[in-house]
Amino acid sequence: MVPVPLSKLRTDIAMREVSGVAERVCVPDQVAQQAALTPGAIAVCAGREALSYGELERESNRLAHYLRSAGVGRDTAVGLYLERSPAMVLAALAILKAGGAYIPLDPVQPVARLVFMLADSGARVVVTTSGLAQRLEAGSWQAVTLDGDAEKISAQPESLPESINQPTDLAYIIYTSGSTGQPKGVEVPHSGLSNLVAWHRRAFQVTAADRASALASLGFDAAVWELWPYLTCGASVHLPEEFVRSDAKALRDWLTSQGITISFAATAMAENLMQLEWPKTAALRFLLTGADTLKKYPSPRLPFVLVNNYGPTEGTVVSTSGVVAADISTNQPPSIGRPIDGAQIYILDDQQQPVPEGSTGEIYIGGAGLARGYRNRPDLTTERFISNPFSADAGGRLYRTGDLARRLPDGQIAFLGRVDEQVKIRGYRVEPSEIATVLGQHATVRTSVVVARENVPGEKELVAYVVLSSGAKLNAGALRDHLRKRLPDYMVPAEFVALASIPVTANGKVDRAALPAPNGSRPHAEAYLEPRTPVEEELVKILAPLLKLQRVGVNDNFFLLGGHSLLGTQLIARISETFGVDLTLLKLFDHPTVAEMSLEIEELILAKVESSAAEFSGDRNRSVV
Repeated sequence: MVPVPLSKLRTDIAMREVSGVAERVCVPDQVAQQAALTPGAIAVCAGREALSYGELERESNRLAHYLRSAGVGRDTAVGLYLERSPAMVLAALAILKAGGAYIPLDPVQPVARLVFMLADSGARVVVTTSGLAQRLEAGSWQAVTLDGDAEKISAQPESLPESINQPTDLAYIIYTSGSTGQPKGVEVPHSGLSNLVAWHRRAFQVTAADRASALASLGFDAAVWELWPYLTCGASVHLPEEFVRSDAKALRDWLTSQGITISFAATAMAENLMQLEWPKTAALRFLLTGADTLKKYPSPRLPFVLVNNYGPTEGTVVSTSGVVAADISTNQPPSIGRPIDGAQIYILDDQQQPVPEGSTGEIYIGGAGLARGYRNRPDLTTERFISNPFSADAGGRLYRTGDLARRLPDGQIAFLGRVDEQVKIRGYRVEPSEIATVLGQHATVRTSVVVARENVPGEKELVAYVVLSSGAKLNAGALRDHLRKRLPDYMVPAEFVALASIPVTANGKVDRAALPAPNGSRPHAEAYLEPRTPVEEELVKILAPLLKLQRVGVNDNFFLLGGHSLLGTQLIARISETFGVDLTLLKLFDHPTVAEMSLEIEELILAKVESSAAEFSGDRNRSVV
């Protein structure tokens, strides 16, 4: 690759005025400029697997050229169907360089949901692996597999493709829960992403010396935030093992051992991390959090600064941000801070007029971070993205969030909840009506309502109340299985309650206060069968307390008993401790019963033994020679 003069790099990366609007160079160009400056520096690392900036640049360029030859160009939707890894980051960058917009497809989500996203987005290409490609149904998209097409990709030029991205072009499309029974795609342009990156780098003084973590799941928009601010300035991004992401102590130890200086953790995990003792030598400068209402304040003993952030996907991840001071003597939860650079926050009444300071109103967001709208949903786009009556720009827009807030005397914003029924479960936005719609498609369900209950303080769980068809009996396992085939696991209720009818208020609305508390039962999906092998015996000893059950049978399905990906990562960690092998989350989804898991564990143990024997034999032969 031809070196780029430093003077030109500095000029290119600076802000420029286009049509009177301040715009920044698009993210893939910024990463390319950084790679020219520090080709030998580590860009992305996951355990022993690492990519330098030079390697990331060359390999993403080759893949970008190949994607161009497959028809990818400006605004082309491209599926990103890979597990969390350096290859995932490389592929996302390549899609951007080709001019496309990547669609994160988390492999642990139901295949039917992923297929809907691909079809709805009109994706022309899916970047994946041969193994994952086999899980997808046939569609109108072309599968580009990093392993199967490796020879063709490696034959492509390693030079940077001609940049065709414009600030108004799409950078990515993320699907969130929708009230219609199907997810909706939020279209985010490069201008919003560039604004986020520039603010983040300034606000947290990011330099090439920083080491950032990447913990978020691929379908969570925080994953966007964990990558691009760092890769545009020469910092390194580090991906931990799956089990580390869900265990606070393991995460603290990993963050410390890896010398991570900036990390994001979803609200519940951040609150757990705040309760732990931290070594004074920890390198962590900032712990960023968001995705749910923060209820705790940090201790002054913590070695890092806690920053609370707020923002819907429609505002490009973050719209407000603020440092949370330690040991505040107040009963009020921490604020969500102030608007970030380029964002405007309005708190309006029902007539879309500003409320007096201190009064409650709905949050409306304007500015550089606004999404283009919803994929193939002009009706919803018109409803949620309205003209900005407070802007001199005729094309100015506001996004109506549905979130309630009030402005504090010091200018910060206090978050007060939702206007509608939308809830946050493990950091994800969930429309309960979407779950009820899918439940209603089951033959035994006449009608249903889904609510979030806080049975354990600070931990919300979804509960489904169902009215069954005449003669039908409640089969929670069958309903969970029906939902898991169509919805991500965080949208599958933890408990199901059968009712004769849904209680309503005098005006005909669902009377949520009259819904009975669930009895805590999680019935088994199969007749109980005792463990038959030593591995099965150890496995049920792990599963029963994890699922809060008295016993677990060999044919019981982890997910039908209430398991989900968060518990799955904890299960993987305990399997590793007990058996000394690493079961992946994807394998757990494919083999969810005790019997199937046991066979996978036995195969991993056997492979490990054979590998050790081969290594010993090789060492012995070398010593003889």
